[in-house]
Amino acid sequence: MISPSKWIAGALFAIACAAAPLATPQELNGDSRKEDDAFLLLRDSVRRGDAAKAEFYAARLTDYGIASYVDYYRLKSHLRDATTAEILGFLQKYEGSAIADRLRNDWLLELGRKREWALFDQQFPLFVLQDDTQVKCYALLSRLAKGENVAADARALLIYPPYYGDACGALIAALAQTRQFTEDDLWAQVRLAGETNATGPARRTIMLLNGSDKKVAQAIDVPALVLAKGAGDTKADHEIFLIALGRAAKTSVKLSVLALQKALPRLTPQEQAIGWANIALQASYTVEPETSDYWRRAAGAPLSIDQHQWRTRYALRDGNWRLVRDYIAAMPAQLRQDATWVYWQARASVALAGGMTPEAQFLYQSIADRQDYYGLLAAEELGRTVTIPSPGAPVTPAEIAAVATNPDLQRALKFFDMRLRFEGTREWNWAVRRLSDRELIAAAELARQHHILDRMVYTSERTRVLADYTHRYPAPHDDIMRPTTNTLGLDRAWVYGLIRQESRFVMTAQSSAGASGLMQVMPSTGRWVANKIGLTGFVQEMLSDVRTNILLGANYMNMVLGSMDGSQVLATAAYNAGPGRLRAWRSALTKPMDATVFIESIPYAETRTYVKNVMTNATYYAALFEGNPQSLKRRLGVVTPKGYTEQEQQQATFSSR
Repeated sequence: MISPSKWIAGALFAIACAAAPLATPQELNGDSRKEDDAFLLLRDSVRRGDAAKAEFYAARLTDYGIASYVDYYRLKSHLRDATTAEILGFLQKYEGSAIADRLRNDWLLELGRKREWALFDQQFPLFVLQDDTQVKCYALLSRLAKGENVAADARALLIYPPYYGDACGALIAALAQTRQFTEDDLWAQVRLAGETNATGPARRTIMLLNGSDKKVAQAIDVPALVLAKGAGDTKADHEIFLIALGRAAKTSVKLSVLALQKALPRLTPQEQAIGWANIALQASYTVEPETSDYWRRAAGAPLSIDQHQWRTRYALRDGNWRLVRDYIAAMPAQLRQDATWVYWQARASVALAGGMTPEAQFLYQSIADRQDYYGLLAAEELGRTVTIPSPGAPVTPAEIAAVATNPDLQRALKFFDMRLRFEGTREWNWAVRRLSDRELIAAAELARQHHILDRMVYTSERTRVLADYTHRYPAPHDDIMRPTTNTLGLDRAWVYGLIRQESRFVMTAQSSAGASGLMQVMPSTGRWVANKIGLTGFVQEMLSDVRTNILLGANYMNMVLGSMDGSQVLATAAYNAGPGRLRAWRSALTKPMDATVFIESIPYAETRTYVKNVMTNATYYAALFEGNPQSLKRRLGVVTPKGYTEQEQQQATFSSR
């Protein structure tokens, strides 16, 4: 999403820089709007690394309503040169606030960079969010410096090289130097960097193995050249060749298969398996018909997290429940315990036994209380459908007034008023971490009253026992939505389920690709739909109008639904990934497929998650709107190849139950 604050701040900064003399204190210390403008300029100055301008604007905001952020930006502008006393003074003054935790995060990165482990170790346990991979790498480096064995923790942490930065690179080097990481560990990191297109980490790590950083960069960036040269003679040459196989398969699986087949005599059995695994992963993303065969040939290869999952997904597509069971058992413990694979392990147990087993019962029960996709599926296997619980006693004005005095929420509301959504969201999320259920419901209502519906939904989802599902699954603009969906014969619950996932009801939401509004309609799509329905005079700005956005978005959903033979699962995926991709994925089907299996094997992670969430949302909305128990499994149904008649689709759905 592109924050409006970015272009506002940018424009204001340009104006300020263009002015001959800087604005005077009198000009800046006028009304609150001028103070807000100065704050935006302060924020932008720090982001641009201009400490002098940051100090100028900070000095003119001595009485600003959000003093902690003024002090934060003032300190942030020269953090590398700040004294320990300055930083500790800030942390003491604002201890317990979101911005203090943010500064502690910044400081821990500096302390780690400088290897000041005594201070780092003192501050790290106080870092509340613990959401920075590089800080975690520094924490392991600190422990390593004291002689601790941290290899197991490092393997669990180091799973996505694009997030590594200098800290994790230094950790890998230290682990290699202390021999806590073996050569196999290092080669696994090189392969993972290749898989995730992280050229920098690959180059750094291969040098620890006396390999060529230039060759590995070439394998990632121009793999066809490496394949043309062949597998080479050394282990390093083989590993680089195997990386190039996976990278080249992104463009042409067939080219990589031919290159691997030619190189097989030079490779060890395990290297051959790694090559097939690298090809199989890319073939999984493009739903190649030979993908299952590639995975079978990959037996014995050390697999990445994604490779473990995609090997299992293709066993699901093949209906090979014995392999599904064995592949899940082979996953790292942390992955195996994810709700996704707990659910599928239970399904495999039932399929292999021909009925419910004690193992499946236990596994389903372990996740059935979750309110998400897998929780609902597991609960349904145990005989529980989706119902809306009683909201309990209505929240009172006194409760809302009490929660409105929370200083974190007050800062959040101020930021939202300034259209600083990032800062507002950070403050709001920080505030609701420690609220009771009644306070959370009151805070959700406060968000509703201020028209911040995404925070209303977020806050409602935090409740443990009590819940107001009108907060959790709101239906704004129903005066527009109901007649629109009625006219189209469209499932209103499904449309709201999609909006909840697309924009969380933020009307000003805009994606990096340019999609706008509640239903995140692309300008080109809006223009095309407008032409189809006879809406004249369409211009892109019309997507910011609620009525037009719903009209175009709902009509597009209806068109996509028709093109997908009435399957909400397919239409939802098409809305996110585009109808063309869905046609390609669907063309890989040779027979009807349980929709849960189809969803699990959607090639795009974003689309896969999107469909799960939309369909879960729609089930809850239907329960809310209709007042009756709902079945997620029935809503999902089956997915059929193109060309099935309505009767054949119904028969496939019936036989799947």
